[in-house]
Amino acid sequence: MLKKLFDKTFQKFILVGIINTLVGTGVMFMLYNLLHFSYWASSAANYVVGSVVSYVLNKHFTFKVSRRSPSFIFKFVINIAACYFAAYGIARPLAAYLLSSTSVALQDNVSMLFGMCFFVGLNYIGQRFFVFSSSKDADKES
Repeated sequence: MLKKLFDKTFQKFILVGIINTLVGTGVMFMLYNLLHFSYWASSAANYVVGSVVSYVLNKHFTFKVSRRSPSFIFKFVINIAACYFAAYGIARPLAAYLLSSTSVALQDNVSMLFGMCFFVGLNYIGQRFFVFSSSKDADKES
């Protein structure tokens, strides 16, 4: 099970994630710290921008899916939304608890970092085993 989880696909997913992180994190922290957007708007913008890049790169590079299907996009959006709300919903109260004696701004910044880490793990599992799970078999049939 662990061999299948941490194979070459995982390595490609991490590379795509690095690209998404550089772009999305820049957007998120700029919106929150420079433009004073809210916690939720800033972190959501990260995933809107990063998700477009992620979908294209993971579909073609990581999971090598050539088929076009609205079901991939639908599943991808469901996966991203579920992972986002789960990761950031856990991260914010956790950071607030651990950093209760610090400013809300510091708590939110640390929470966004925690949320990103939680999101990566959940998103990989969701994309690999939900979004693009049957794509290899379907591509072989084409």
